[in-house]
Amino acid sequence: MNIEQVKEVYFLGIGGIGMSALARFFKSRGCSVFGYDRTSTPLTLELEAEGMNIHYEEDVDLIPDGVDLVVYTPAVPKKHSEYQFFLENGYSILKRSQVLGMISSEYKTIGIAGTHGKTTITTLTAHLLQQTPKGVNAFLGGISKNYQSNLLLSPKSEWIVVEADEFDRSFLHLFPQIAVITSVDADHLDIYKNILSLKESFTQFTGQIKPGGQLIIKKGISLNVIQRPGLKVYTYSIDQEADFTIQNLHINKGLYIFDLKLGDTTLKEVELGYPGLFNVENAIAASAAAWLAGATKEEIRRGLLSFSGVNRRFDIRINREDLIYIDDYAHHPAELKACINSVRHLYPDKKITGVFQPHLFSRTRDFADDFARSLELLDEVILLEIYPAREQPIEGINSQMLLDKINKTAKQVCQNDDLLDTLKALKPELLLTLGAGDIDQFVGPIEESL
Repeated sequence: MNIEQVKEVYFLGIGGIGMSALARFFKSRGCSVFGYDRTSTPLTLELEAEGMNIHYEEDVDLIPDGVDLVVYTPAVPKKHSEYQFFLENGYSILKRSQVLGMISSEYKTIGIAGTHGKTTITTLTAHLLQQTPKGVNAFLGGISKNYQSNLLLSPKSEWIVVEADEFDRSFLHLFPQIAVITSVDADHLDIYKNILSLKESFTQFTGQIKPGGQLIIKKGISLNVIQRPGLKVYTYSIDQEADFTIQNLHINKGLYIFDLKLGDTTLKEVELGYPGLFNVENAIAASAAAWLAGATKEEIRRGLLSFSGVNRRFDIRINREDLIYIDDYAHHPAELKACINSVRHLYPDKKITGVFQPHLFSRTRDFADDFARSLELLDEVILLEIYPAREQPIEGINSQMLLDKINKTAKQVCQNDDLLDTLKALKPELLLTLGAGDIDQFVGPIEESL
């Protein structure tokens, strides 16, 4: 299918963060955009305000005539009546990842891969390149706070920055000029079955880097890299000798300041305008990608200081003497650990109350002990019920099971409807909301009530 010929496009699951960026892309090209999603959210309301036609009931009668292309997300179950309708009636149906692959093939692609950190690094890389005279194109896995969008477009730029998502092996539709690999931890075991299978997929991804391209990989990751003609492999690290690293790290007024080493070049006293120790590491990877794509030292320095972050990524919502409230997308044990440790590093004297919504029954089952150890880093633990996403319940797997494994006295399972009252009664000093499900729908109400 030729993307250029598409005039009317339908998104099955339009409210997803990756899907909505594609919808905005097609709308920017003058296409008519329609879609379905299960629930109305602030993001779908924005899409409607931008002129897209969206409905929230599963109903084939609401599908318009003349659809050239149907884009769907794997999060929509195969038995969905609209999906079945498109299938049975011979429509052109493509996965989100296939469409992103087709769009990115027209550009020099920077693909950010890894089981953690993708969204922040993608957004920061795009922000750094946005400082250059030609700007950048980017599909982001979150809403950038600098641009209030998950899509950046620049007709002058030959570069596109995209998240290379390992879920459902989506990243194997990408052929980057520059690739970043941040981490290869066990995850998505419902897709991969084991860590070896996951690593094989990342190895395959390295084989898709274009000849003469560049791979930036976090030092210490054990991965077979497929050697392509002219491929250059670089390492980055926050605390080890590497091609891209930092020195002299310190904090001043809540900002991290450091010397940034980019190959043979060092930028002295760089300030990162975004909190979280793990975001310093993310900044090294993003700076490396932007540097290899041609950003200058001053453009990188300016971009790091002015970066405001991403919604739901170490997102400081309230910052008062008596209360700090941070929201984060962390949904894997390693991400929880990194987030909680970063909070502890910034606020060593505060009592930390964490609300965590587990995401997927299978992930909770596969990593229950690891989740428990990470959540024990909190002073007080509140668990919401598991967000199922695309899954059916698994017998014996629930939030109470996870709570029983956590060695803490201050812990409880809380129903969604009771959360606001529970938090008001607790009067937390430092509150963290964590998870990848619909916990994001609580962020505004929590902010308001506290």
